[in-house]
Amino acid sequence: MSQSPASADTMAELALTGDLTRPARLTVPDLLAWPQHEADVSFECATSGTQHHRFTGPLLHDVLSAAGPVFDPARRKDRLRFLIAVSGADGHHTLLSWAEIDPDFGRAPVLLAVTVDGTLLDRAGAQLVLPQDRCGARHISGIDAIRVDGGYASWA
Repeated sequence: MSQSPASADTMAELALTGDLTRPARLTVPDLLAWPQHEADVSFECATSGTQHHRFTGPLLHDVLSAAGPVFDPARRKDRLRFLIAVSGADGHHTLLSWAEIDPDFGRAPVLLAVTVDGTLLDRAGAQLVLPQDRCGARHISGIDAIRVDGGYASWA
């Protein structure tokens, strides 16, 4: 697990941007205000074998919902066209669909982890944790940006 390069006297923060009514900049202490969930995660790492960790943090869905995604209320399934791009300070990126994390669809318990194995990540920054993934490739350490993008309109 790599950590973000934040120095000891700075607080890492992530930017919530995109198609949101309330974009924000959040730190780990900000994320502690949401209900916390725990996940014991085992994933296969190509370089160091199987990793086992316990993460805590809010659900990505809860945090993004509070930021007010601009779903079209006239279109019943409009939220299904939204993508979520996550990037880390170390240059790693991943993409999720809104349907993956939505309780009415995939309901994946994706966390914005604020602790790993009992250690607070306030200086290193939150981590994206997908407990359901067998491989840790979509795990992003030191998240610096999350962009919600609904720019994928109907193909008609």
